[in-house]
Amino acid sequence: MIRDEAERDAAAVRGLLEQAFESPVEAGIVDALRLACADRISLVAEHDGDVAGHILFTPVEIVSAAGPVRGYGLAPMAVVPVLQRRGIGSGLVRAGVARVRDTGAPFVIVIGHPSYYPRFGFVPASRYGVRCQWPSIPDEAVMLLVLDHTRAGSLAGEARYRPEFDAAV
Repeated sequence: MIRDEAERDAAAVRGLLEQAFESPVEAGIVDALRLACADRISLVAEHDGDVAGHILFTPVEIVSAAGPVRGYGLAPMAVVPVLQRRGIGSGLVRAGVARVRDTGAPFVIVIGHPSYYPRFGFVPASRYGVRCQWPSIPDEAVMLLVLDHTRAGSLAGEARYRPEFDAAV
């Protein structure tokens, strides 16, 4: 079952992120965003009544010559390691993208594994002239899913994430 993250899930989500990423960095970013970002989309997947997966979408701006275009960034996404490869992550991505689509946002951007996200329609962001604000991120890891193709031409520019993400780079 996939549902909105509830306040009671915070500790379980933190534990899941620390386990999945083997670091407290991502968990700290999510904790900070819970406090600072009211327009986030945060979903959890339950398995046998426990939090088995989590996904977060937060606002991202692509600053282009035509002006800023606001969409969402997918980060982080994690599944309990022993439950990976069972479709939980895919379900979270699909449910989250559907929620972003419902907001009317024109895109979702992700920094992730280039072999995983294309199955959901993500392509290299560079195809649209989009680059990441952090030059150390490899081009192939920055992927874009365009939700509103009428606005695709205005996306060329630099993707800027919320400042909470600076802790991870």
